[in-house]
Amino acid sequence: MPKLAINGGSPEASGPKDVIPRWPEFSEDDKKALIEVLESRRWCRIYPGSKVESFEKAFSEYHDAKYGIAVANGTVALELALETAGVGVGEVLVPAVTFIATASAVTEVGAAPMFVDINSETATMDPEDLEKSVTERTKAVIVVHYGGYPADFDEILPIVKKHSLSLIEDCAHAHGTEWKGRKVGAIGDMGGFSFQESKSMPAGEGGIVLTNDDELAEKARLIHNIGRVVGRPGYEHYVLSSNYRMTEFQGALLLSKLKSYPRELEIKHANGDYLAGKLKKIGGVDPLKRDSRVTKRGYYFFVMRYDSKEFNGLSKERFVAALNAEGVPAGVGYGMPLYRQPAFKKERLMGLFPKGVQLPDYESLFLPNSEEFTAREVTLPHQILLADREAVDLVVGAMEKIKDNLDELL
Repeated sequence: MPKLAINGGSPEASGPKDVIPRWPEFSEDDKKALIEVLESRRWCRIYPGSKVESFEKAFSEYHDAKYGIAVANGTVALELALETAGVGVGEVLVPAVTFIATASAVTEVGAAPMFVDINSETATMDPEDLEKSVTERTKAVIVVHYGGYPADFDEILPIVKKHSLSLIEDCAHAHGTEWKGRKVGAIGDMGGFSFQESKSMPAGEGGIVLTNDDELAEKARLIHNIGRVVGRPGYEHYVLSSNYRMTEFQGALLLSKLKSYPRELEIKHANGDYLAGKLKKIGGVDPLKRDSRVTKRGYYFFVMRYDSKEFNGLSKERFVAALNAEGVPAGVGYGMPLYRQPAFKKERLMGLFPKGVQLPDYESLFLPNSEEFTAREVTLPHQILLADREAVDLVVGAMEKIKDNLDELL
């Protein structure tokens, strides 16, 4: 029987760099797009007909949205959406399992993030806990399409409508994700995407806000451009705001990447289904719940729920270390519910909020599904799903090898 790599044996997925794409990838077309902007000497999007403007139109059309407003990064995409929605002093409901930007964007507009538990089978906001969490101070809800898995719109949309709340989608993980055949991003009032270098469509940094609402789009355009209207004299400002603009380099690069992304999405979706089927046969590394309403998955990472009982009590940390030794770049997601981050300790929050904002005792929170999920979560980066089935089989083989040789690890 082969010896585990963590104990000096040969890695199951030897030479993963040969079968798993390096990330971020770039093509000759990507390089040409950047050189074209460089030589144009127009590096800012303030000109009519800019690369960024073209990208906004193309990306919003691809995502079944009327409008797109490109911004500097995914965090300010959420800030812009919250500002545009008129969220000020009050509360915004956010899932407890997400990247910190989902919550920090709320604090940046002067509101308090209030954490809602997740459904541990999907890693998205639990509608039942959402309903319980709404108060008279609630202004908006941010749902996160975690790892590219969409929130349950069938349950969540009626709740936000009932309480007259704004619904903002955090789509940083979900480029191309579909719910019942419709792409996410403008199913709610507004949606924010990220193009940070680890994302499915990378540009180093960058983001975009999508919406189908005419008034929200017009307001967001003003706010994101220091109150300016593109095409009007440069020193006319119609509202007081900050500068959220994306550069022409990012716009050109993303326009180039959007050409290949639909094909990449299909590959990842198919390989994700293939991997999920293989993992179910192993046991103890369960994928997220399969749901026929999720008609396309635009993965950021592939999420598994590790069950140590199926591995004779082997800890998750030891399992991930063994996987890494076999050549599989596995991780543990964000590692904890967001309210456990040091940023939510009382001493870190002193003086951060305007008068009138009522903060919970974040340090005493315990949301059972979020705690269970983060304790079990193991992730694989999305680029594995862009590789040939050979790479997926290597990942599966590494897990089978570990399970067959547990005596070496216990």
